[in-house]
Amino acid sequence: MGRLDGKVALITGGARGMGKSHARHFAAEGARVVIGDVLDDRGQAVADGLGAQTCRFVHHDVTSEAGWATAVATTLDAFGRLDVLVNNAGIFRHAPIGEMAPDEFRRVIDVNLVGCWLGIHHVVAPMTASGGGSIVNVSSIEGLVGAAGLSAYSASKFGVRGITKSAAQELGPLGIRVNSVHPGGVLTAMAVAAGESMTGVEPDAFLKSLPIARFAEPIEISRLVAFLASDESSYSTGAEFVADGGLLSGPGY
Repeated sequence: MGRLDGKVALITGGARGMGKSHARHFAAEGARVVIGDVLDDRGQAVADGLGAQTCRFVHHDVTSEAGWATAVATTLDAFGRLDVLVNNAGIFRHAPIGEMAPDEFRRVIDVNLVGCWLGIHHVVAPMTASGGGSIVNVSSIEGLVGAAGLSAYSASKFGVRGITKSAAQELGPLGIRVNSVHPGGVLTAMAVAAGESMTGVEPDAFLKSLPIARFAEPIEISRLVAFLASDESSYSTGAEFVADGGLLSGPGY
């Protein structure tokens, strides 16, 4: 028996990185999954690897209302219900405030924050019809603390944290739980690229300062997301779940 047996999940940004890991782990735990992404070839390859009985891919730009309507309709047409939404899609830009173009700031907010809000907006009705559900919003440790060069990313991830709490208040009476996940360093292509773009960061020194002195594997975040998607977390809503190797636990001296 898998902890997600019988559940149907929609996962955004499912073509690579943590989203791909979430999709595979959800399927291993018994869920049927629809993954959305703008990377069509890579997303379809993930779905093909899991099989049509378990997973479908849909082209999905999370900033598009029509895209959300299509993603939800695809999920209902394929599997008949919607129990879980994982708002995982996100982008990362590193630039000082004085140097970042305003349009670039708006783009990060649009994908990471507005996309999350649109997802919640579009799944309320089908989740209510299914008798309730779970929404897991992937924020970041930058949704809890700020970092130089990450004004857009931090603003978006702080916003995800706020939306999570408001949505939990609104949707609890409908049987829908809403929680946020705050990963630290995870070994994904986006994280590696982000690290390369940031100056003044010494990876070895950074890792040595952590109580758990390494980056996370994506599956370690996927297990947490699956727990929140499952009935095992039935009394948790509006909460923040941190998986950062202890980074935020103290200054390290």
